[in-house]
Amino acid sequence: MTQGIKLSGGYLTQAFGHDDLDAALLLIPLMGIPIDKAVLELTAAAVEEHLCHGDVVHRYLASDGLSGSEDAFLICSFWLVDILLMLGRAEEARALFERLLANANDAGLYAEESDPTTGLFLGNFPQAFTHLALINRALHIQLYE
Repeated sequence: MTQGIKLSGGYLTQAFGHDDLDAALLLIPLMGIPIDKAVLELTAAAVEEHLCHGDVVHRYLASDGLSGSEDAFLICSFWLVDILLMLGRAEEARALFERLLANANDAGLYAEESDPTTGLFLGNFPQAFTHLALINRALHIQLYE
């Protein structure tokens, strides 16, 4: 497979013929799509390097043609937990998961997005997709252990 892989980095790209990253690429192995472990490792490393801001993950940084900008999507942060587990980085996965749990509000709820600098919740609140990601990752951590 050469389409969709950044030649100079060896990681998956957002679209064929483009070099941009997208955190949704972290879902590929969860969908049962076969992927070489080395490509997955390089993709996770690229997401961590380019899309992570502390514990939160931007979906992508490339222009999407819409005005304004997006902050970090909390669902993407939980996706990273799964990839860390799949790569055998269980201690890092658990630590990230627990830090994300600590970011819930006083009622245990999450928003869609988070300002990476201030931690302020943004976007839809409460966000069901973020909560589903949290529940799935909790189950995956328990199954892994």
